[in-house]
Amino acid sequence: MSDKADDSKKPPMSEEERIALCQKLDEELDLFINSLERKRYTEGWPEDRWEEEMSKHPFFMKSVSPDGELSPLAEGLAQLKYDPEENTPLELATNYKEDGNFNFKHKNYRLAIMGYTEGIKVRSDDAEINASLYNNRAAANFHLENYRTALHDSERALSFNPEHTKARLRAAKSALAISKFDTCIEHCEKILQKQPKDKESLDLIDAAKKKQTLKERDQRKKYVLDTKKQVKKNAVVQAIIDRGITIDEREDGGDIDLSMLEPCIPGAETDMVRLDNGILKWPILFLYPEYQQTDFIRACPENVPIILQLEQIFPAPWDDKNTYSTKTINIYYEGTDSKPHLVNLKKNLGDILVEKYYVLKAGTPSFFCLERGSRMEKSYLEAYP
Repeated sequence: MSDKADDSKKPPMSEEERIALCQKLDEELDLFINSLERKRYTEGWPEDRWEEEMSKHPFFMKSVSPDGELSPLAEGLAQLKYDPEENTPLELATNYKEDGNFNFKHKNYRLAIMGYTEGIKVRSDDAEINASLYNNRAAANFHLENYRTALHDSERALSFNPEHTKARLRAAKSALAISKFDTCIEHCEKILQKQPKDKESLDLIDAAKKKQTLKERDQRKKYVLDTKKQVKKNAVVQAIIDRGITIDEREDGGDIDLSMLEPCIPGAETDMVRLDNGILKWPILFLYPEYQQTDFIRACPENVPIILQLEQIFPAPWDDKNTYSTKTINIYYEGTDSKPHLVNLKKNLGDILVEKYYVLKAGTPSFFCLERGSRMEKSYLEAYP
């Protein structure tokens, strides 16, 4: 059985017994002090090092030990400082604010934010401490260039204290940083209502109005440019419709969208069909199954015979036997009837695209090139029923 349990069974001391015990302890303490050797006190803080020695005391220390640990006494004091049972909400919020201020002073802004946030979580009923916590957190966020959060915290501070000039000024600066010019001007005008000659507010309004003018100008330029691009896109779509070209992705009765014409070939996304002086210019893909090679033409005019494009390709560097030429090959496309169709090389590209069974896939006319009469051509044709 523990000593505590034994003590709990003892009857409580009477008042007379308690007084007698105190007197006895006082007498023993006096006897002990009188028996000590009389000598000069030399263990105090030296005059030239008193600040250094004081900083080691748990009540005054501003940093932890080199290994990051607090002494048991310092740790106990810290726990006491943030114990909700030992502090009122206002005291707790104030303690966290002081902690945040210490880190802010030493430019540890993220730690400062943590301190202010803990103070806010206390939910004190004191409007002034809440305004101060939000304002200080806004300042830390501003230093970290978290301008959107800084604006939010500044306006929260103003909700507790509308007369908090620092919070309103920081709200204006934060709003300017994220291009919320109207908000910036609104906060500055409220400051000027009470301080008509406040230079910082006047400068912020001037900067906000100039940037707002530039932004509106850039938006107008973008609108004009986007409109021109859209007109060009519409012209391309209309030209395809007028020519009667069949688009593979187009549903029956659906409208043609330019996104249907984006090449799927890696690196060729920008080589979309375009309209140049009324002439459609198409990207073309030639495939050589025998060699597993391809050739990509970026812009073939619709009014040019396809043989002229092939003459620019041959002789091909991959054709080690030098058997591919415009006189020795046939080219095919797969039609809507799921059969290969032989192409007349002397036809213009535009005439091929409007043939009865031709269908445009992935915005890129594609053709299979095979040596005429070769085993590869025979295998290709036999693959179709």
